[in-house]
Amino acid sequence: LIETIPCLSDIGSMGGNIHYVAAALKARKLLLQESLPSIEQRKARALDLARKIASVTGPRAGELKDVQEFIDENVPIADILFPMLEKASGGEEEMALFEMYARKLYRNHVLKDFEQNAEDRTLKFSFMSKPSERVFSASTPVTSMTDLTRIMSRPGSMNAMAGLAQTDSEQNLLSVQRGDDSAPPLTQRTGVIKLFDKLSDVEDAASFENIFSSFPQFTDTAPRCATGPINVLYLVVNEDPSQTVADSMDDVSAKCEKLLQSHRYSLEKADVRRISFVFVGQADAEASEYPMPSLYTYRSQLDFKEDSLFRNIEPSFAYHLDLTRLAKNFSVRSLGSRQTSTGQVHLYTATPRPQALKMEKKANKAPRVFARALSFVLDFSSASFERMLVDALNALDVNVPSGGPGSDNHLFINLVSDYERVVLDPVVVEQVIVTILKRHSERVSRLGVAEVETRLVCCLSEDSPPISLRMVASNPTGYVHVMNTYVEAADESGNNTIFRLIGGTKASLACSGDSSWEGMKVNSPYPLIRPFDAQRKAALRSSDTLYCYDLPALFEAAVEKQWSDASEKGGIDGNIRAASRPLMVMYTTELVVQKKNGDGPWSMQDYLNGDLELVHVQRGAGANDVGMVAWLMELKTVEYPNGRQVVLIANDITHKAGSFGTREDVVFKLASEFAREKRIPRLYVAANSGARIGLADGIKKAYRVAFKDQSKPENGFDYLYVTKEEYEQFAFKHELNAVPMTLEGQEVYKITDIIGSEPDLGVENLKGSGLIAGETSAAYNDIFTMTVVLGRTVGIGAYLVRLGQRTIQKTTASPIILTGYQALNKLMGCDVYSTNDQLGGPGIMYSNGVSHLAEPDHLRAVTAAVEWLSFVPSARGGLLPITDIRGIDEIERPIDFCPSPNTPYDPRYLITGCENEDGKWLSGFFDKGSFQEALSGWAKTVVIGRARLGGIPMGVIATENRTAEAIKPADPADVKASEAVIQQAGCVWFPNSAYKTAQAINDFRTEDLPLIVFANWRGFSGGQRDMFDEVLKYGSLIVDAFVAYEQPVFVFIPPYAEIRGGAWVVLDASINASVMEMYASKGSARGGVLEANGAASVKYRTKDLIVTMHRLDDQLKSLDAQLEATEDSETLGKVKAAISDREKSLLPVYEQIAVQFCELHDTPGRMKAVGVIEKDVEWRDARTYFFWRLRRKLAEFDLRKKMIEAAEVGRGVKAMAPLEASALMKTWFVASPGMTEAMWNDDKIMLQWMADNDKLLEDKVLELTKNCVIQEVYQVMTAGGNTAVIGTSGIVEGIALACEAMSQDEQEKFKAMLKASLQL
Repeated sequence: LIETIPCLSDIGSMGGNIHYVAAALKARKLLLQESLPSIEQRKARALDLARKIASVTGPRAGELKDVQEFIDENVPIADILFPMLEKASGGEEEMALFEMYARKLYRNHVLKDFEQNAEDRTLKFSFMSKPSERVFSASTPVTSMTDLTRIMSRPGSMNAMAGLAQTDSEQNLLSVQRGDDSAPPLTQRTGVIKLFDKLSDVEDAASFENIFSSFPQFTDTAPRCATGPINVLYLVVNEDPSQTVADSMDDVSAKCEKLLQSHRYSLEKADVRRISFVFVGQADAEASEYPMPSLYTYRSQLDFKEDSLFRNIEPSFAYHLDLTRLAKNFSVRSLGSRQTSTGQVHLYTATPRPQALKMEKKANKAPRVFARALSFVLDFSSASFERMLVDALNALDVNVPSGGPGSDNHLFINLVSDYERVVLDPVVVEQVIVTILKRHSERVSRLGVAEVETRLVCCLSEDSPPISLRMVASNPTGYVHVMNTYVEAADESGNNTIFRLIGGTKASLACSGDSSWEGMKVNSPYPLIRPFDAQRKAALRSSDTLYCYDLPALFEAAVEKQWSDASEKGGIDGNIRAASRPLMVMYTTELVVQKKNGDGPWSMQDYLNGDLELVHVQRGAGANDVGMVAWLMELKTVEYPNGRQVVLIANDITHKAGSFGTREDVVFKLASEFAREKRIPRLYVAANSGARIGLADGIKKAYRVAFKDQSKPENGFDYLYVTKEEYEQFAFKHELNAVPMTLEGQEVYKITDIIGSEPDLGVENLKGSGLIAGETSAAYNDIFTMTVVLGRTVGIGAYLVRLGQRTIQKTTASPIILTGYQALNKLMGCDVYSTNDQLGGPGIMYSNGVSHLAEPDHLRAVTAAVEWLSFVPSARGGLLPITDIRGIDEIERPIDFCPSPNTPYDPRYLITGCENEDGKWLSGFFDKGSFQEALSGWAKTVVIGRARLGGIPMGVIATENRTAEAIKPADPADVKASEAVIQQAGCVWFPNSAYKTAQAINDFRTEDLPLIVFANWRGFSGGQRDMFDEVLKYGSLIVDAFVAYEQPVFVFIPPYAEIRGGAWVVLDASINASVMEMYASKGSARGGVLEANGAASVKYRTKDLIVTMHRLDDQLKSLDAQLEATEDSETLGKVKAAISDREKSLLPVYEQIAVQFCELHDTPGRMKAVGVIEKDVEWRDARTYFFWRLRRKLAEFDLRKKMIEAAEVGRGVKAMAPLEASALMKTWFVASPGMTEAMWNDDKIMLQWMADNDKLLEDKVLELTKNCVIQEVYQVMTAGGNTAVIGTSGIVEGIALACEAMSQDEQEKFKAMLKASLQL
């Protein structure tokens, strides 16, 4: 069978028609059977151990090492119990088998005193329940895992867990109490197992009397337990009753129940808690395995009647299944059980009850499956939990109802451990469970499992008492599992056990769970609908998007993926990343707007009055009363393992369709201002319906119409009005303006203005929209802004997208529009558009440059946002996030890829490298795999993106040298329109590509990125169409963008590339000499006003070529001499003809010579000689050169910034320009011992000097500040006239105020300094 497993797996995954489904089910059953240990091997081993037990007398059997190992290994034996009895050679072996069976069933109890009576076929044993796990009081704070550990290690702080609920059935599920273990702990209890050959033997009254005499309470040698019956009895019947009684299992149950009723008195006297009948099971014709025993249990609580729901469940295990939680809201029916390699899985189909559906009208009415997996584990591990999960999913798979798996199914896994020996950190357990669920997420979703609940009893340390934990995992987004971890705690009364959320677990700290079980009783019924299901369905229905409170979970998953990807890269860096990965990758707090006094609702007027504040709140999901939500997220990314802060703002599309009212605008405004104040990135997730539109409902219900003819309203109307009584009511509340009129002899009031009492009805929302539009525009210049469009975004929502510039758009159901297509169709009077995607989908917005990236789903969009953030400093103006690239790439390495002359190529190869025809990797300029392109759908003659050079993030712009296509779609509203495909030549700036270049430069500037431009432009397209399309305007925007740039900019002409004419003008370093430098590839790069061919045609005309010929060609020189010496007209004519022929034959080659001559004016050597480039650089060595140049420039700019800030001390001293700061820095450098002016241009020496003289440079900056202050005061006091008088007075008053703020010691020191300086 092992060899066929791959084939069986494929068959098991088949679907389609009914025959395939049946074959797939059989294949899955075979696979499930194969996952169990071999039946014959288990049987042989168990029999061997039974014989060992039989050979040992007294209690020493429990000390046998082999027996204990067998029990600890969790080897299933229920199915082989009866087959082993058949193989047993005598009564001793039968009793030994029962002893092993009892030890297995009661492994979590204290067992002792096994008494075997082989002759009577009876086994008697004593057992005690262990002390239960502990719970907290409700007032105990559990804000973190640290709190939990601290509490558990403090003696005397626990209350014993009481009253754990017990069993259930359709009729009695709600009334009985939980648990076989509700008997007092450490109370000695008696268990008896009696073997019969057939059911008729049980009916013998004498045999029953013999059994009862085994219980000490029956013989009065021990008192009955005050809390209720405690003993247990198993009657094992070695036959299948269906073979002898042609009845159903219910009939067998009834017969057993009738048999017990005649022994009620004896059972009560013997203090028997429950009796279990165990029969040989009914064999499955399709399965080759042994059948599971049939088991019927009768409890004293139910007057010794059977609880049918617990049929075939071992009663000592039953209370672990938590079935009490199913009964109130569901009608429950068993689907059977499966024995697995790790335990047992019991399946139930649950149909919502009608009375429960009345309470939850939006609930799913279809039946669902509850799978209850029970596993006894000695040690919890990742592998053991995965086996349990897979076993449970297998069992669910092969027992799927005929209608399919359905949805909203629930899986409960109870890890019944020997908790005295299990010491675990719940955070680690939570991580393990989420990781495993992620691995099996596709199958979990396919089986319709909406929630996976895990119960685990463990200790947090060696000396702490055991506690019970519940970990509830769900996948509400369909992309990532979120987990909430609870501890079972006592409520304030101490009478009930409730769930308490542990504050320090991943879900709570990441704000990614719903925490809905907080405060619920442990035995609370499962709800028909989970929290926020309605909101999630509304968001999905409204715009195929997510509920806003699910977004933090996606960001957490994106950061975790970033860590996983970094770890998988291998090398030193990968190993370091794997080792340094934090357990918690995200912490989140919600930013909530409230009044400064903290009381009551607020409005836009409160904001205008300055009465509002933004506070950090840890609160549950869905607590918002406004359709805009904001969070402060701390992301522990690969670049910032200690955390970086990001403000996330999102529309709640479930609140008034995500529309923008004035309150939403205030939340957006204050959250964005908070991000600007902290200078941290601000992300906006857009899914909305634009500015809110409303009507005054009160007036709508009251107004009346003055028709021209009351009897014929179809003739039209004159005005709307209200009665006098209504007017007085509305006018008192300032809800409308009206003028008195007389209508049919009655005084009425004609409505002139409807104001309304409801908030946010109309134009005030547009004022709020203007507020946040201005805020977003300012934020783009101040901080990193980005919009992730995950649903439709309309009107002001669309403008916010553009004003924030950087945009990631989901490719489906996420249009960016100003007006919906239905409204446009109505305006035009016909159905022109069929979807909003025709107006603002990725086909439009990604192609026109509004959207920078287009991603297929929500998670990919958020992941792209996190990846984009990895290039950006944690705060505006901060240090760049530099990555360690060891093991991925080398810093000082040659560039392998080099373009060929006159051969078009993909310019991305310069950046990233590529594979050659033989599959060998040819490295590019930047670090391998680091380039992330943006705006690739728009203006394809320019390539822009972000990459890393030696781990340093940079912006990059490159020229496309191949011909590209620009497609303008046909507008469906214009019947004459057709799609236009425009061919755009490479190496030329067109209006769209010039705009793309300028926009990219601005984006890189506000991301604080250094920039390199791989320039290969012949100029701007100057044709009529492009001039009309404003190529001149967009080209000038490039200059504007460079002028504002503050980080280093390198313009580099790569091999066999050129910059000509207007292209050079907008790239020249003199545009912003403080940051820009130009370089050219040695030898092959070119630059000039015109291309060589053009320059030759203008400046080296044919007459100039002829002069050159006559100067250089010997034959022409000879002919010229003949011409000069000849006087004969005939000979003269022949010589002239020969000269003309010679000139014509030489002209083609001399035209080439002229072009070459002109080209030699455009070489890097001349560029360097005339000072238009900094240096000509060998392309092969360009990576190394620019890495060190960039490092030097970044260090220089950082010091220069400090120098400029030091000089900004007053209005009298002229601010230091960047170039002046660099010049002063150079004087410091040259003045240092051993340094020369030539060394200033050596980047490595300069960097080393800055590192060696760090303290000296700090002192010099402080000295510079001091000198600037001195100069400021001197200029003020010596200016003469009123300036000097006022300035001097101001200085004196300022000194006096400063003295008042000083301590006594500081004043004395200051006076002494003043006295010494003024020589007083």
